[in-house]
Parts: sequence; structure tokens; C-alpha cells
Amino acid sequence: MFTNAVNLGEFALPQLNDCIECSHRDTLLESGACNPGACCVNSKSSRQVDRFFKDNPTVAADYIDHVSWELRAIAARYLPINCLEPMLHDADEAVRRVLAYRVPVEWLAQLREDTDREVRITVADRLPEHQLELMADDPDYLVRVYVARRLPTGRLFRLLADTDTEVRRIVAKRIPTVSLGLMINDPETSIRRIIAQRMEIDDLLLISQDHDWTVRYEVALRAPLEIVEQMLNDSDDEVRQTAQHRRNILSMGILEHE
Repeated sequence: MFTNAVNLGEFALPQLNDCIECSHRDTLLESGACNPGACCVNSKSSRQVDRFFKDNPTVAADYIDHVSWELRAIAARYLPINCLEPMLHDADEAVRRVLAYRVPVEWLAQLREDTDREVRITVADRLPEHQLELMADDPDYLVRVYVARRLPTGRLFRLLADTDTEVRRIVAKRIPTVSLGLMINDPETSIRRIIAQRMEIDDLLLISQDHDWTVRYEVALRAPLEIVEQMLNDSDDEVRQTAQHRRNILSMGILEHE
């Protein structure tokens, strides 16, 4: 019987009076399944509460409608799957974040337009690929980043002109090379460099006159002879030198082949 507080380093065991109003006093406490100060549902320590539900998962369902969002969120980690659906529209986002990780994939559609972006990010990370396109217009760029990472490459077209640079950068890295010409006018130089690095060699003419020298430099590194020769008079020294070096290599290869 805990009649006095006992110092146990990190924990201090409270007096038994702290358990008088607890519904588990005559059951779990009596059997040793909970322990004030170490494994307790009424503790202010989330670690102790988590330990309580981990050791006693069968009582988690009793806390689905608890007034404390913390208790509901922790209990949701240990609830049987068939008890989770009523909590999909819980008032607190912390609870819904737990559910987004745990519920069956077929329930995720109910969280696709959740008001919390962390919930929607988890949904975008778990949704089947054929349903991901429904989230391509999400108002939060980070959600769209997850969508861009997972969408089948053939379905990335609707993100070609996304307002966020990181989303378009992912698209530029993943879109089929035959479609890269659709992005040659992207306003972000780093994205156009990716395009120049990935484009089919025969398509490099489309971007060989880019206004940024670093993009033209990437073209000069890979371009076929007819394009390289047009770049020998480029306005930038680095591009001209790279074009000349590329020309020399290609010319040697042609001579050797002949």
C-alpha cells in the first residue's frame, strides 16, 4: 500500500489517495497491472500514460471519448483497428495524426481533406498510387511534395506548373525524359539544369539557348556535335571552353569510328 511518497529518482510514488477516484483502483491497481508513479493513466507524464495503455490495451476503448486529447491520442495507439473508425473525426489533430498512421488504407479517404497538414502528409504517404492524384491540388506545398514523390511518373503532368519550386524539382527528376521539353521554360534555374542533365541528347537543342549560362553549360557537357558547334561562340567563357572540349571528344570519336 502506497501510504507515503517514495523517491525513485525520476519517479516519486504518490500517496494512495491519488488513486481513490480512479476506476482502475480495485482492478488493475489491485492486481499490479498499474503502478502510480510509473505506469498510470492519471499521470501528467505521457510516458507513464503510454506505458499504462501498452500494458493494458484492453481498457484503451474506455478512453475514446475522454475529455483529454492527450489521453485519446495515446489510447488510439493501442486500440484494436475496429475501434478506430469513430475517432477519424476527433476534434483534436493529435488524435487524427495517430489514426492516419494506423487505420486501414481504405479508410484514408476520410482524412484526405483533413484540416491538419500533418494528417494529410501521412495520408499522402500511405494512399494507394491510383488515389494520390486526388491530392495533387492540396493547398499545402509539403503535402504536394509527398504526392510528387509517389505519383506514377505518367501522372505527374498536372504538377508541371506547380507554384512550389520543390514540387517542380521532384517532377523534373521523375517525369519521363520524353516529356522534359514541357519544362524548359521553368522560372527556376536549378530545375532547368536538371532538365538539361536528363533530356534526351537529341532534344537538347530546345534548351541550348537558355538565358542562364549554367544551364547552357549542362547542355554543352552532353550535346551532339551539331549543337556543340553552335555553342562554340557562346557569350560565356566556361560554356565556350566546355563546348570546345566536347567537340574535340566527339571529333576524335568520329575519326576513330571511321
